[in-house]
Amino acid sequence: MRPDMKTITTIKELRSILAPAREAGKQIGLVPTMGALHEGHASLVRRSVAENDITVVSIFLNPTQFNDKNDLERYPRTLEADCALLENCRADIAFAPSVGEIYPEPDTRHFSYPPTDEVMEGARRPGHFNGVCQIVSKLFTFVEPHRAYFGEKDFQQIAVIRRMVEDLGFPIEIVPCPVIREDSGLARSSRNTLLNEKEHRAAAHIYHVLEWSKPFAQDHTVAETRQFVIDAINAHPELEIEYYAIVNGDTLADVNAWTDAPHIVGCITVYCGSKPIRLIDHIRYQ
Repeated sequence: MRPDMKTITTIKELRSILAPAREAGKQIGLVPTMGALHEGHASLVRRSVAENDITVVSIFLNPTQFNDKNDLERYPRTLEADCALLENCRADIAFAPSVGEIYPEPDTRHFSYPPTDEVMEGARRPGHFNGVCQIVSKLFTFVEPHRAYFGEKDFQQIAVIRRMVEDLGFPIEIVPCPVIREDSGLARSSRNTLLNEKEHRAAAHIYHVLEWSKPFAQDHTVAETRQFVIDAINAHPELEIEYYAIVNGDTLADVNAWTDAPHIVGCITVYCGSKPIRLIDHIRYQ
């Protein structure tokens, strides 16, 4: 299909385009996005293009995963620029449906994968991961991809999606991709466009503190390391921490000692600026 990317808006057309390719044994990759694309998304698309015959990128600002209407209203919408980026990355299909196309009727399905979807973001954004599972399961059904690509910045989201794939029996490989960072260390995010210059500089402090905490953790306890990060973030006048959890990287359960799990990850959410803008990141300790 390359190099001419198709931009489509209906499920019927999407399936019509993909059916012959699937029958011919083509490998299909899916990159689900909410738009406002940046270099982090581009890295996912490029990987899918390298590993599959056809790459579908969905651009859909999913209302069911927002528990804060103001957050939904403020989320950037840049469809024209998004499509230009996807063309440059050599994607084959941009799927940009309307809300009515995806949800002709309210989606009443309920997904529950405790404890993975109950901690951290799940505890603070009621219904968020249920909405994520609603839209991702729909996209998986529409596209029927062989592989789906997700950025590791949304570390907890990947864990929840893995549980859903196992639960529903989707024959799909979930491919996590490394966090793409700005030169300052700030994790690239669509929300970064909402930060002014001063806030942008302040937000880079989040990653710096996480990096400082790695050598600190070598001779301090989990509890001491957690408090070190919280105090260092909150000491910055533009930043306010919502939570910092140090967890088992597989189950997302809290750990009390560095020997509690083979993979330990620190997951953080910080409010930046006066608006404020909610930013997430994570770091691996082991």
